[in-house]
Amino acid sequence: MANLATSMLLCLSLSMSYYLQPFHAMAHEWPGGGSTRFYDFKVQTLRVTKLCNTKEIVTINRMFPGPVIYAQEDDRIIVKVTNVTPYNATIHWHGVRQKLSCWFDGPSYITQCPIQAGQTFTYEFTLVKQKGTFFWHAHVSWLRATAHGAIVVYPKTGIPYPFKQPYEEHIVILGEYWLRDVVQLERQVLASGGAAPPADAFTINGHPGPNYNCSRNDVYSIEVVPGKTYLLRLINAGLNMENFFAIAYHNLTVVEVDAEYTKSFTTDSVMLGPGQTMNVLVTADQPIGKYSMAMGPYMSAQNVSFQNISAIAYFQYLGAASNCLSLPAKLPRFNDSLAVMTVMDGLRSLNPVDVPKEIDASLFVTVGLNINKCQSKTPQWNCQGTNNGTFAASMNNISFVNPTVSVLEAYYKKIGGHFTEDFPDSPLKFYDFVNGAPNNAPNNTQATNGTRTKVLDYGSRVQVIFQNTGTVATENHPIHLHGYSFYVVGYGTGNFNPQTADFNLIDPPYMNTIGVPVGGWAAIQFVADNPGVWFMHCHLDIHQSWGLGAVLIVENGKGEMETLPHPPADLPRC
Repeated sequence: MANLATSMLLCLSLSMSYYLQPFHAMAHEWPGGGSTRFYDFKVQTLRVTKLCNTKEIVTINRMFPGPVIYAQEDDRIIVKVTNVTPYNATIHWHGVRQKLSCWFDGPSYITQCPIQAGQTFTYEFTLVKQKGTFFWHAHVSWLRATAHGAIVVYPKTGIPYPFKQPYEEHIVILGEYWLRDVVQLERQVLASGGAAPPADAFTINGHPGPNYNCSRNDVYSIEVVPGKTYLLRLINAGLNMENFFAIAYHNLTVVEVDAEYTKSFTTDSVMLGPGQTMNVLVTADQPIGKYSMAMGPYMSAQNVSFQNISAIAYFQYLGAASNCLSLPAKLPRFNDSLAVMTVMDGLRSLNPVDVPKEIDASLFVTVGLNINKCQSKTPQWNCQGTNNGTFAASMNNISFVNPTVSVLEAYYKKIGGHFTEDFPDSPLKFYDFVNGAPNNAPNNTQATNGTRTKVLDYGSRVQVIFQNTGTVATENHPIHLHGYSFYVVGYGTGNFNPQTADFNLIDPPYMNTIGVPVGGWAAIQFVADNPGVWFMHCHLDIHQSWGLGAVLIVENGKGEMETLPHPPADLPRC
């Protein structure tokens, strides 16, 4: 505390006259409900200089991070996307449930072919009964690294937050930055058969902060008024790392996760995997000063290289000297899975919920990595995985392979030969998934390739148990389901055991991306009431590239409100 007191004295060197000056908060006007909002997105390259290097990055409207979409619950959103880069592009509206609008969900080769260079596609969807913090991002290759932005959806007019109105709101996007072209990087990694290199930097709202080379002034900062409470909309748009976040000497009160309110609980740090969003309240209740907001790694796998330098932003009190030293934030250790589980334990839906009393479709899905045997005539170049093999990833030991046309188009138009409907309800073989996995040669660690889907009847009550495996290494996997949110009714370490598993059927959190615990399991439940083709995949992009995904097809119900509409006229062609 002596260091804190010393720093406070330094930071108070400015005149105290600011107390006599009025401060005008940036009060954001909530948009009116049920409106239609139009946005024009141009996929463009932007020349940026970071980390002592200048390069071209792919952005929307030459903004990094990209433009914010502001809306209100039940608004209709129309976004015209024009691709003026040489790369293929699509946009996914992460967390938006796309009720009867599957054609506009955005994952390439799942619901649409990519928007090619010079082409345009218009996305149209309604935010049906949804509010909170979402985000949009590119869903082709690894373009999400720089093509991403926030979606902020306010409650309907006159409906307050279920917590005290904050003084201000701020969007805080966690990201990763590479000096290399990320599209070429993905190709090179897949061609090598080996692991992906770590990012060159973590970023907060596109800024690495002073810990990195040439970045002393490349820092994001929030200026705060003593005594006021702020809402931070945290978004992890990173590619291949999960991240801890903390603010020096300040507590974080979690009030929303994945755009759904939670019972509030207070912690000193949070962990977000790629694809996860979280709203936290922070009160400026410390002595006047400049406090670090830190983003660091959570790496649950062993023997994996990762970026271990934290990105830093500033939570700076009005009245602190501009040259004031920032107080360091204390992040959990990089492999502190207990800190992750502690936050997960605190997540509860704001109110009691109606989870399915009976289950119609039960899936048990293993989630993990594989090592395939080397098939290359140049193994020194193409087989750089463990035991001179090639890395892969799978669900139920099947690596997902993108088709040459979108699964949705092939399904809707009954075009054969592009996918099969035989994704298994459970793995072919049960064993000690966590501890007894065959993770050394000459044991078989091979995955099967396929574009396999699981077909669900409309209205079926679905339960999925995700089980992490140790075939190569156990690891926390952020699994995202498109088109739905789901109740996380249980999770734990070790192998799932239905006799001992403890389920929360009263107030489980409602999420769209769940971190399946390292060497553990997670159980989710939802009702399949949105017809279409929905991607279910790991949101670590290297794992998705290696095949850690599957597709759920929800068939039509009865009548217009339970039937997938016809495709839009401007749907891109492959």
